[in-house]
Amino acid sequence: MARRSLVVVANRLPVDETVRPDGTVEWSRSPGGLVSALHPVLIDRRGTWIGWSGGIDSAPDVPDADGIRMRTVPLSEADYEHYYEGYANSTLWPLYHDAVETPAFHRRWWEAYQRVNLRFAQATAEYAERESMVWVQDYHLQLVPAMLREIRPDLRIGFFMHIPFPPAELFMQLPRRAELLRGILGADLVGFQTRFGAENFIRLAGRLLNLTTTGAQLAVDGRIVRAQAFPISIDVDEMESLGRDRDVIARAKKLREDLGDPDKVILGVDRLDYTKGIEHRLKAYRELLTAGRIKVQDTVMVQVAVPSRERVEHYKILKDKVEREVGRINGEFGRVGVPAVHYLNQSFDRAEVAALYLAADVMAVTPLRDGMNLVAKEYIAARVDNGGALLLSEFTGAAAELPESYLINPHDLDGLKDTLVRALEASPPENRARMRAMRRHVRAHDVRAWATAYLRALEHPGR
Repeated sequence: MARRSLVVVANRLPVDETVRPDGTVEWSRSPGGLVSALHPVLIDRRGTWIGWSGGIDSAPDVPDADGIRMRTVPLSEADYEHYYEGYANSTLWPLYHDAVETPAFHRRWWEAYQRVNLRFAQATAEYAERESMVWVQDYHLQLVPAMLREIRPDLRIGFFMHIPFPPAELFMQLPRRAELLRGILGADLVGFQTRFGAENFIRLAGRLLNLTTTGAQLAVDGRIVRAQAFPISIDVDEMESLGRDRDVIARAKKLREDLGDPDKVILGVDRLDYTKGIEHRLKAYRELLTAGRIKVQDTVMVQVAVPSRERVEHYKILKDKVEREVGRINGEFGRVGVPAVHYLNQSFDRAEVAALYLAADVMAVTPLRDGMNLVAKEYIAARVDNGGALLLSEFTGAAAELPESYLINPHDLDGLKDTLVRALEASPPENRARMRAMRRHVRAHDVRAWATAYLRALEHPGR
């Protein structure tokens, strides 16, 4: 039997647009683990990627990239405001992340979400070859599997949820909860970051839709739908190469010199998002300085906060709060030319991020809730010297895979402070042993292994 072709459906295309000085447009491959993982698979399977190009009121003809066909789904300004900023990121995102911020429910947002999901389903139905495999990505497109199945029942459909899937008491708040579940259940295989997400989904579907469930399987309209965990990972080869690169190593050394050659460097690298626990981390650091348990001349913090969803009100408020806390810490504990917190609200290229990883003695990853958290895995992969220590929130998907990290509850500030000090003061042999164990796991479970395992399960459900 011939191998099925593959169509990936995601909110965004895996390419970025650059306008040259002469006005011509150039498209280049986006950085990121998902793109890296699926790139060879799509080439091998004559693949197509369907998504939004990033422009408003336009559907540019994006050229094929490395043999992968690109198909654009347009979004209007109203679509972007109501489907993307509204329902996806002001209703679903906060609710699925334990309602860290209060989700908003507006009917016009739901209507836009339905409309845009149908547009993605119709585009996929048009471009997919007969009996293709279609892999729908993430919370933006939860209605697509069922819509697509209605139009093209010949397709083999997968869905993967990159963010946490919430417990029943949170999900039940959604006004259109049953429709969302039915949308996802249009897939043959539903993937989650952790088994807890899969179990939440199975319980909810059985309860709300009165479906028969057996282990990881649900009986839906005469079909069997499977729901299970496929923890995502990173391009380990890329990060290891950067960790060994002479220029990156030299840049890491220069970064420490620029920081004043402190004994210890604590690093945070996050999108500026209220789920990431940046405020908790800064407050813990301030209290340690206040108590004299760490001193600015010995220990500095670097916080990279990559700008994110700047038009959404929650994010504007968070940015102000973080910047006030940074200002307070530096006002109380900094000296001329020696801030206590080096705060960088900007994006960095991969080499600069890798240099920051090599410069850091403790990587602080403290989300209040996170589907996986790939920064934790990147830090481990970059530390080819087996140096450094990982401080990791229990509420990340990564925590289940990395028990050798210094696990913390970010809501427990005293516990967070004590564990941070323990990581800073641990002996080099202890931290090397922890890092070696984590590196073995991450190397054996990279992003290509993730994609291969998922697609094998989708294509061959009986195996």
